[in-house]
Amino acid sequence: MSGAPALLAHGVGGRQDLPITLSELVVAAALTLVVTFVALGLLWREPRLDRDAAGGRPVPDRLAGLVDAPAFRWALRGLGLLAAAWFCVGLFGGPDTPDNPTAGALYVLLWVGLVPVSLLFGPVWRAVNPLRTVHLLVALAARRDPARGVRKLPAGLGLWPAALTLFGFVWLELVAPDRATLPVITAWLAGYAVVMLGGAALFGAGWFDRADPFEVYSALVGRLAPIGRAADGVLVWRNPLDGIAGLRPRPGLVAVVIVLLGSTMFDSLSNAPAWLRFSQENGLPPAVTGSAGLVGVIGVVAVAYLVATGVAARVGRAGPSNAAAPAGAADRDAESPSVPSELAHSIVPIAVGYVVAHYYSLLILEGQRTVALLSDPRDTGADWFGTAGWQPHTALVTPSGVANLQITVIIVGHLLGTLLAHDRALYLFPRARAVAGQLPLLALMVAYTVAGLLLLYAG
Repeated sequence: MSGAPALLAHGVGGRQDLPITLSELVVAAALTLVVTFVALGLLWREPRLDRDAAGGRPVPDRLAGLVDAPAFRWALRGLGLLAAAWFCVGLFGGPDTPDNPTAGALYVLLWVGLVPVSLLFGPVWRAVNPLRTVHLLVALAARRDPARGVRKLPAGLGLWPAALTLFGFVWLELVAPDRATLPVITAWLAGYAVVMLGGAALFGAGWFDRADPFEVYSALVGRLAPIGRAADGVLVWRNPLDGIAGLRPRPGLVAVVIVLLGSTMFDSLSNAPAWLRFSQENGLPPAVTGSAGLVGVIGVVAVAYLVATGVAARVGRAGPSNAAAPAGAADRDAESPSVPSELAHSIVPIAVGYVVAHYYSLLILEGQRTVALLSDPRDTGADWFGTAGWQPHTALVTPSGVANLQITVIIVGHLLGTLLAHDRALYLFPRARAVAGQLPLLALMVAYTVAGLLLLYAG
């Protein structure tokens, strides 16, 4: 069987590299969340975050004019098309060997690299998405409005298509047999292109916002960027927590964030010795075991979230009818099913923390190797970009350094999630019940933290 071997291990840290024992780390992380919860209950008594995303300090006119200039937007689209074309050189013209950069470009530079880029600049994939640009060019050539399709998007569709395509990509990345080989990657990308372009032709360009896994992924992470759009479209500098607090509930949002979090947890589990032994000894094809494991972990994450938010809704709204409540809360007393969507934004920094912890060393090491290989995608001895001789620098991926980074980003992600959930609970529930309503959410955060640390250091 030809094909590139599995990519480098996602992490280089381990139990032996922890500054304290694993049990001490788990207890300390749980206590940190509890202490933070108590402090928030005492000191954070009113909603403070900008749920309507209406605030922020306008960026200088020169910068705003540059970002909004048609020439700049077309330059980004052109860059996306050029990058896609160069990717296709290796995909269609390169050998199916470890020296082909295709797998690294897809799984490392795009999928993992979208996180830091989106954290800095916002939803960048929307600006460079080559399929969106192809649809736009076809619509312009046909003198049609790209926003209009044959049919209108169903009102209740929301992000459900993105939840499905996102699951399809993480299944490819984590489970699919021979997933680093060109035929498998080509088949998945062909299906992705058909679904995206076909949906855009049917429903208009808005289909990408709801169905493209990379656009939705980048948009969610980009909510934590220090620069973004206010509700009126003005480009502003903002508190990143205001940005993520402005993520509005919509159908399918919970499914998207649960797939993101659950898939990363499964990736940690799949590297654990116990899971590897089970996969090898159960007699089933690895793809069957892996698929069941991926669905199972996502299901456990989903059940825990839905149970915790459901209990929070009942507890938080069980107070006396004359309890002081924030404006608008009384109108939502009978809308307990909306609570999971209202709190979904609090899962985003947790998922980002897991992604950074789990894939940091992969991005640094395999990312450098992929950049070097991109200089010669056909493996002919060429050196188009002058990077073919690059050797990965390892100074930023020492075992102890990675272990400390992993601990930090996981705990910080959960602390931010706790803060976001607390602020939203003050908005959702009568003030007399807001703290009590958060107890199930605190239990959920502690459970996610403990499970995440145990899985990350299971080896």
